[in-house]
Amino acid sequence: MEPQKEERTPREPVGRPLGALRSQTLNKEERLEGGAAPPAAVLGEEADGAIADGLWELPVETPERRPECSRCSRPQKVCLCPFLPAHPLHISTHLYIIQHPAEENKVLRTVPLLAACLPQDKCKVKIGRRFSEERDPELSTVCRKSGTLILYPGDEAANLEEFILDSPVYPSTIIIIDGTWSQAKDIFCRNSLFRLPKQVQLKTSISSQYVIRTQPTNMCLSTLECAAVALSILEKNEDIQETLLRPLQALCSFQLQHGAQIRHSKEHLLRNGLYPKPMPKNKRKLRKMERLMNSVKI
Repeated sequence: MEPQKEERTPREPVGRPLGALRSQTLNKEERLEGGAAPPAAVLGEEADGAIADGLWELPVETPERRPECSRCSRPQKVCLCPFLPAHPLHISTHLYIIQHPAEENKVLRTVPLLAACLPQDKCKVKIGRRFSEERDPELSTVCRKSGTLILYPGDEAANLEEFILDSPVYPSTIIIIDGTWSQAKDIFCRNSLFRLPKQVQLKTSISSQYVIRTQPTNMCLSTLECAAVALSILEKNEDIQETLLRPLQALCSFQLQHGAQIRHSKEHLLRNGLYPKPMPKNKRKLRKMERLMNSVKI
């Protein structure tokens, strides 16, 4: 015998009434043809869509940049040319600035002030992250000359003042990397060209006067300050340092008078318990912070 099949009554669909479902499937035209007034929500969506369409059709206005001084590259209203030398300094040393692209558009950069103080044929700025003989033959030639130095601190770097006393060839060119410390390290380590010149560093106890930007340690200097100290040593003229630092001092003074605050170094903040961020969990970064607190070179 075949088992009797249970008769199942068809289950009624669970959900909204048929009328409600049908009303959802009606499009806008069907509602209008039926003579029913469209709901207020539909009208609101249509109005919002029309407004949005109108906004997209508006012409885009690019913000106008303030007119800049052709010499110091500062806005004309806050031009620093009165603090620059009347004529470019007479120097025999060639200076090459290797600038990280991120520094090019920063408002408070110091390289334009430095370049404005020096002859154009003595100060050249190269912008980029990677350099090779194929990409920049001129820079490659400069790096291979015996009279070229690169200013970058490290265990293998000689003190500049001591090096020029014993060097058989007096330096004629110095290369300085412009960027944050991590950017400068990346450029130096990833470009084999920059390991060809003699590596030197500054032995100085002066603190940075670039107080509107945070430095890793109290002894870290801005690009302009490094160039000022290095050129004064190579040219054996202390007045060069004073002349090059004058526009930097004016820049910081102006910014502080108009709301900027003095930025202490990370070393100062850590040693005095003022560092605003939590200590990193990454062991490498934590060791770096501990070295800053103990005034160890990084």
